[in-house]
Amino acid sequence: MSRARNHLRAALSLAAASARGVTTQVAAQRGLSAWPVPQEPSMEYQDAVRMLNTLQTNAGYLEQVKRQRGDPQAQLEAMELYLARSGLQVEDLDRLNIIHVTGTKGKGSTCAFTECILRSYGLKTGFFSSPHLVQVRERIRINGQPISPELFTKYFWRLYHRLEETKDGSCVSMPPYFRFLTLMAFHVFLQEKVDLAVVEVGIGGAYDCTNIIRKPVVCGVSSLGIDHTSLLGDTVEKIAWQKGGIFKRGVPAFTVLQPEGPLAVLRDRAQQISCPLYLCPTLEALEEGGPPLALGLEGEHQRSNAALALQLAHCWLQRQDRHGAGELKASRPGLLWQLPLAPVFQPTSHMRLGLRNTEWPGRTQVLRRGPLTWYLDGAHTPSSVQACVRWFRQALKGRERPSGSGPEVRVLLFNATGDRDPVALLKLLQPCQFDYAVFCPNLTEVSSTGNADQQNFTVTLDQVLLRCLEHQQHWNHLDEEQASPDLWSAPSPEPGGPTSLLLAPHPPHTCSASSLVFSCISHALQWISQGRDPVFQPPTPLKGLLTHPVAHSGASVLHEAAAIHVLVTGSLHLAVSLLTLGFSSPLESWWEERQRGSCRSWEARGVTHMPGGTRCQAV
Repeated sequence: MSRARNHLRAALSLAAASARGVTTQVAAQRGLSAWPVPQEPSMEYQDAVRMLNTLQTNAGYLEQVKRQRGDPQAQLEAMELYLARSGLQVEDLDRLNIIHVTGTKGKGSTCAFTECILRSYGLKTGFFSSPHLVQVRERIRINGQPISPELFTKYFWRLYHRLEETKDGSCVSMPPYFRFLTLMAFHVFLQEKVDLAVVEVGIGGAYDCTNIIRKPVVCGVSSLGIDHTSLLGDTVEKIAWQKGGIFKRGVPAFTVLQPEGPLAVLRDRAQQISCPLYLCPTLEALEEGGPPLALGLEGEHQRSNAALALQLAHCWLQRQDRHGAGELKASRPGLLWQLPLAPVFQPTSHMRLGLRNTEWPGRTQVLRRGPLTWYLDGAHTPSSVQACVRWFRQALKGRERPSGSGPEVRVLLFNATGDRDPVALLKLLQPCQFDYAVFCPNLTEVSSTGNADQQNFTVTLDQVLLRCLEHQQHWNHLDEEQASPDLWSAPSPEPGGPTSLLLAPHPPHTCSASSLVFSCISHALQWISQGRDPVFQPPTPLKGLLTHPVAHSGASVLHEAAAIHVLVTGSLHLAVSLLTLGFSSPLESWWEERQRGSCRSWEARGVTHMPGGTRCQAV
């Protein structure tokens, strides 16, 4: 790694030279990298986000919980205390008619399906999810829309000042980042008088701060797998125990088919507290006797999420005595793995509309831009990456062959964060036979000075770059295992080596010459697109981008390619970076366009496919 560290030091020195100002006081106290905070009086929303960023963020919260694992119940008690100090009691949350959803993969998509279905009935919906992609207010939505900057700012300062006023010597004045946003979501939904709130669990379930909810209307568990092992446990059974912690006595709960071990854990957890737990029938069972259900999200795995969402919405409508829950089909209740099967019913027109109109950026999303096709999927667990690979390969099989004479090139853009195993994820991606593998941190630019939503105080630039270099080494090692050394030869570095714009050291035993590391997403996209993406057009080419021989030779290949297929995966933030950099305010424009029922301006920009891989159409 000595060569890698030399390149890293060169990168950091140039990046630091181009940055303006000094670190903020909060970042300096933590010993973390940060950039100066603009003081324009008009930036009230940005001021609120900057203050929010001074709270302990999710990564820091994980470390705190790891140190306090001896008494995780104390975390929920602390959350109830914060709730009381904010002016609410747990009983107040009963008025939100909550649908509480957990799981390892698909819980966000399940929530999105569920919210859209119930919104199709004319109900006023609240939706709390994480993480955000571009702006933090995306985490709190009303009727499918992120709350406005004005509304976010109002409720943020109201809650912040309330907690400041109620602090005393026996408690910490402010909750960590995720807890604060959870409290804020509860206040927003109550004050804005939503008919229901779909609440996605943050991490786990039993000790997640959303689990102060005591009387949800219904609970759901999406597909289980391995993730956050340092916090939840290193087996699927241990993780299932954590997820089953959201079950409540007498409250119906639904789960999709799981492996026998974790399913037995969920069943036992439910039986211990007299929670009626049901196993969801397949989507095929609900489609029987009617037309196929069209889903707004692509991928075979989304059918399982849609089946769970239909059961959650159906149960909520029934328990709230709402009409139009769907006519039950003539079938006898069944048992599978000692769990009763949920009812099979005929999906209503509202349900069909909700499933079809569901949009969830960064999940199995396809963007076609000139010769480039971007495949965005924020898969970050082994099972979700497996599903991503199946989706990507299937999409390539169904593609139109390019008319040009140049080659078709496949590029992987990858990053992984947290305690996830990058080797396991990268190994699953090998069958896609990429021509180039590109690695970069989840930084849109080296400096995020002007955008508080994109600031991250949990890690330093050198930490994330070193991790990317490790990802590259893992990929090269996997290539060594699959390719003969005679077929590959590592190029010798040119004098001067790569600059801060391009980090690509040569490990001494590397046989692959097809991997590169960039210092930020913008630089990676500039190299991949070679100016051929009609939407992503940097103002000026970056000097030094082609100093490395792989970058130089690859640029020629990409420039002459008839088609370039880019899979962006490993991290949800990375997958959505293309939207962030492609437009000045991408998700905001998308929400507004959807609200007006038109995608014409997006098509004019060259975006012919919207979230879910479906073509732009009025919704």
